[in-house]
Amino acid sequence: MRSLKCLPPFVLAVSCAALAAATLAGCGSSFDPSFSRRPRFQTSAPLINPKRDPSFLAYAVPETDLHKFPATRSAEFAVHGIDVSKYQGNIDWEQVKDAGVSFAFIKATEGGDRTDSKFAYNWAAAKAAGVPRGAYHFVYWCRQPHEEIANFKSVAPNEPDALPPVLDVEATPTSRSCKRTLYREEVLRDMKAMLEEMERHYGKKPIIYSSVDFYQAILHSNALAEYPIWVRSTKYHPKVRYGDRRWTFWQYRSDGRIPGIVGAVDQNTFNGSADQWRSWLSYQTGLRAAPVAARPVDDRGSKQLIEEDPAMIPQEKDSSGLKPPAAIEGGQTAQDRQG
Repeated sequence: MRSLKCLPPFVLAVSCAALAAATLAGCGSSFDPSFSRRPRFQTSAPLINPKRDPSFLAYAVPETDLHKFPATRSAEFAVHGIDVSKYQGNIDWEQVKDAGVSFAFIKATEGGDRTDSKFAYNWAAAKAAGVPRGAYHFVYWCRQPHEEIANFKSVAPNEPDALPPVLDVEATPTSRSCKRTLYREEVLRDMKAMLEEMERHYGKKPIIYSSVDFYQAILHSNALAEYPIWVRSTKYHPKVRYGDRRWTFWQYRSDGRIPGIVGAVDQNTFNGSADQWRSWLSYQTGLRAAPVAARPVDDRGSKQLIEEDPAMIPQEKDSSGLKPPAAIEGGQTAQDRQG
């Protein structure tokens, strides 16, 4: 669950690849026919201190207090988990459980027709190992909401002991097949439709997963606050980027190491004590929480707390004078990483 985007003042930009004209017509009214190189967010997000912050993403705490809110404060929370997709390869879920992982969110689908190739295995193996797990759907903004959720429902089982379903909302700046200007009103309407259908089908209020730029462009000012939110912030405590918005889960690290998983994995924490986690898990799933393991040590230095959002990543201008899509890790686009 990552996004690499670039956001200029008042119009938060996101770069995608071009489609053939006939294909683009299928994106509906939200496709921007005047787009040349850079689709964008269209937003009314307030910008508190655009001069200091090169990404034009607002800090919700004074700059003088930023040092008080590093992402390493995740260690203050008792309950930790992971989220995974096919990019974690073959996971040994017994080792993951023994390592003290309290929960896992597993990618199921993307858009209207894509399924994560490891979902079926991860879903069954996590349950067999006793790791509470939930499924997430990565939104592809050029498919209709009902197609998106129909795909998710066809793949993610409706099981009483599953965590609430998750709607993963990010822009996809390097998508090869979708360029759409994300207008706030339209996006909130589409999200609402998807969330309502998820809740109707699964009988649980779904969780919204959001990156920093998407939140500040689309979900600011308590939009869709009736739904719990899972926030991404790998440099700062959520207070810095999400202000007073109450969050349920926080993705604080993308380069975590967990026994049973080869390579890096996203790490997350639950916003509450061990007792609150037991109550929340029981209410949502009927499961009895395992004893909470010792809190993981997060010894990242300040130079390792890199927020993988828009202008946090250095970019060079192309011949047109515009910044190209953000640099990407390991030759993969954000869309590639998602599935």
